[in-house]
Amino acid sequence: MGYQTTAAKMNTIFADLSKDYLIYAPKRYVGDGTFVHIDTIRYGEITDLSEIEFAEKSNYSFKEVLLPISETLFYFTENEMKEADAPKKGAIVFLRSCDLHGLKRMDTIYLENGAVDTYYKRLRDNTKFILMGCESSFENCFCVSMGTQTSDDYDAYLKVTGETVLVDSHWDALDAALAGATPASVIPDSVTANETVVTIPETVPQTLFDDPFWEDYGNRCIACGRCNFVCPTCTCFTMQDIFYTDNGKAGERRRVWASCHIDGYTDMAGGHAFRNDKGQRMRFKVLHKVNDYKRRFGTHMCIGCGRCDDVCPEYISFANCINKLNTLVNDTAKEEN
Repeated sequence: MGYQTTAAKMNTIFADLSKDYLIYAPKRYVGDGTFVHIDTIRYGEITDLSEIEFAEKSNYSFKEVLLPISETLFYFTENEMKEADAPKKGAIVFLRSCDLHGLKRMDTIYLENGAVDTYYKRLRDNTKFILMGCESSFENCFCVSMGTQTSDDYDAYLKVTGETVLVDSHWDALDAALAGATPASVIPDSVTANETVVTIPETVPQTLFDDPFWEDYGNRCIACGRCNFVCPTCTCFTMQDIFYTDNGKAGERRRVWASCHIDGYTDMAGGHAFRNDKGQRMRFKVLHKVNDYKRRFGTHMCIGCGRCDDVCPEYISFANCINKLNTLVNDTAKEEN
């Protein structure tokens, strides 16, 4: 059901919903970028629609709402263990179509890939998602190539134009709050083309796993992990046990974001490591995003948001890497024939 209402009315509705939910959306943080004159757009709590950055792509994804950067799982002493309490409030998250597809990838990893992750599930079950449309494509986006430019798997869609707000609601609580609003036909904005176009190979022969192609990235990548941290579908983490200084036998276990690109990620007992070379790490990430994941779950892991290209300090383009890989696959097939 679609509605037309006012920004003031929606702010009142969200103020009422905030009794039970924390509301997160992309916000502009002035001067918080690499330099003092550069802003950062990242997720934070909002209390007013005017705080939401609709016109630009967020530098970071929504994922830290469901997968906190550092999350305490349980507390322990030498005799007992207590699981950390769940948040008292649920969450409402504003996000774009590509990120909604990223949410499905996270669900697959944490809810369907073996045992259910209860810490993720208890946050996921109490979160509502509000779609933000895209009137035009952003720099480095290739969502159309990945088929993630549209989605109808949302609790609500919201478009703000001045003081007018259009809402498409799939949420009973929001329907009730909008009772009496003007009915309207509301279709989410979405793009039909991106400047960046990506062609993904159907399969990648194992003979290319050790191809010199990957060495180019070993020479350029600095293993900072930024591409992983901004990606809405990178879900790797490590565990840390924190012991309290006033009692060395008590502490807490935390789940903390990790990255397949950074040094030490694959270190094992005895000093062994799976991927010391940065080119090997790039290969692992690329093939996981556009080959391995699809073979197992039926869809590509990458959603085409382009944030990895946006953030890389060495100007490594994931989109260009995929296209080069596709060319390499095709050339190899021709040689074999």
